[in-house]
Amino acid sequence: MVERALPSPSEMHAALTARDPSYEGVFYTGVKTTGIFCRPTCPAKRPRPENVEFFPTAHDALLAGFRPCRRCRPMEPRGERPEWVAALLDEVERDPSRRWRDRDLRARGLEPLRVRRWFKRNHRLTFHKYSRARRLATALGRIRKGDGVTNAAFASGYGSLSGFHEAFGKLLGKSPTAAKGAPLLTVTRIATPLGPMVAAADERALFLLEFADRRMLETQLRTLRRRLGCAFAPGTNAVLDRTARELAEYFAGDRLRFGVPVETPGTEFQNSVWDHLARIPGGETVTYGAVAKDLGRAAAVRAVARAVGDNRIAILVPCHRVVGSDGNLTGYGGGLWRKRRLLELESGGAGGTRRAPGAP
Repeated sequence: MVERALPSPSEMHAALTARDPSYEGVFYTGVKTTGIFCRPTCPAKRPRPENVEFFPTAHDALLAGFRPCRRCRPMEPRGERPEWVAALLDEVERDPSRRWRDRDLRARGLEPLRVRRWFKRNHRLTFHKYSRARRLATALGRIRKGDGVTNAAFASGYGSLSGFHEAFGKLLGKSPTAAKGAPLLTVTRIATPLGPMVAAADERALFLLEFADRRMLETQLRTLRRRLGCAFAPGTNAVLDRTARELAEYFAGDRLRFGVPVETPGTEFQNSVWDHLARIPGGETVTYGAVAKDLGRAAAVRAVARAVGDNRIAILVPCHRVVGSDGNLTGYGGGLWRKRRLLELESGGAGGTRRAPGAP
């Protein structure tokens, strides 16, 4: 079992004062004068040090008698969509060909600037660009099923072929005809207790699952584009829905094995490492050296470490279960604090509530 150790009080006070997002999931703050507990990044006024109590999990804070803050909502998965965003995205999915204007948002009681800021922060593009990307993805789907470019353009809400070709080229980097045979990966964000994750999948399999704040995320997307010649578009599909559902079961302690089909384009050596990772039982860890030895490459410890770092499917291909030769936690792209929390969850320690391994 992995022991759960909080940082020093001085370190947590400093993180709380700075609202440091890297400490999300590391600790929760109980405020004795109000009886509430918060995330480290809560926008509320900072309490005095003598009025603060720190907890490793939200569950511990609840057991101590504190109630969750209504501003930072510490009981909700980070990255959870507000109700107004969920309703707006539902409308987009019901009719992806719709052309949205600011007046349409105002008619729904939504301030366009607020909508823009939320989408920029959470999707790295504005709502209008998001909705245009969905329209183009719908058009590409029609073309790939045999529809003509002209029909696909007008059915997707475009008033001219020139405008359609221009928009298509900007998003997908190629003409509609050239993109006909290109794979299309649908990208979405999935809220988890350890922060939002970005997932990409086609209709068959999951190709990417990374924490949204991982520095390597953009590199991983570029690598997929280069290897597959694929295009990316926002949205959802059955594979992404299943991924979100199984992740929720995992974080609830009800699943250790996943049934989501995955694709891991890479070199022969990388895939041998990733296949080995997928066979490490939940609740257990192995060293990089042990992986290298099992693969018959005992001297290739550094190469194994690089392949582990290049893994594009976090949690499902459990690179967090690989540790240093001395058992210490090392080298996790999502942050060592996440690696620690994942191992705690799988071992049932520090507030983890593992109950069943889950269906394969």
